[in-house]
Amino acid sequence: MVHSLHDTVTLNNGVKMPWFGLGVYKAQDGKEVQQAVETALEVGYRSIDTASFYQNEEGVGQSIKASGLPRESLFVTTKVWNDQQGYEETLKAFEESRKKLGLDYVDLYLVHWPIKGKYIETYRALEKLYQEGWVRAIGVSNFKEHHLDDLLSHTSIVPAVNQIELHPRLTQEEVRAYCKEKGIQVEAWSPLMRARLFEEPTLNQLAKKYGKTPAQIILRWDLDRGIITIPKSVTPSRIKENADVFDFRLTEDELKLIDALNQNERTGMDPDKMS
Repeated sequence: MVHSLHDTVTLNNGVKMPWFGLGVYKAQDGKEVQQAVETALEVGYRSIDTASFYQNEEGVGQSIKASGLPRESLFVTTKVWNDQQGYEETLKAFEESRKKLGLDYVDLYLVHWPIKGKYIETYRALEKLYQEGWVRAIGVSNFKEHHLDDLLSHTSIVPAVNQIELHPRLTQEEVRAYCKEKGIQVEAWSPLMRARLFEEPTLNQLAKKYGKTPAQIILRWDLDRGIITIPKSVTPSRIKENADVFDFRLTEDELKLIDALNQNERTGMDPDKMS
């Protein structure tokens, strides 16, 4: 059971990653993202997830520096965007991200989307960065089973993480089963489905039972299903509220009720249509 914000999962290369983190997608660089990260770190979050595409790596880095927390106590993820993919391009993109973050190394570096004809060379660049010690773990985002099959047949390091859109309306059972078989840890982006699930009766019934919000029920479902979760918020009260999920756990029957809400409904793009 995941008991606190500091609890970690051991990735396939031995690196420990927090189960729970802050996502900063759409948080504006400068004051907005800085306040979000500072609040999260004060509350006890130790994992921050950004990307070059979010254009807020500088703000994230400044907040990390200002926190005064030991670097080794933090887990920072960033990602290479689609128009930066390719071997040399990715090496350059990583260096740009690292400098914006103001870090000597990044904990997890991901291929943001499986861009056809590019993602294998992109991932090979990640392997080089990993082998040279610039990143502690490498992985992918938005990869389906066939993308992973292709990647694994052309590269030598199994991704540590696959970060995918995952919430009660998109439970991604097949991808999760595949990743489990291969030793790839699944991480959920948009776990709260951009607040579209908060009127869902099943979630509200469980929220009432546990004295929690529907959002907290969803985030506990992630953790109880062995999924890393990174809810995004820039609101201090919401950042604190999201993290208040460690004093209860759902029963197996309740987890199945939430599983049954799946409709294969995406808020983001289908990875097969990004190529």
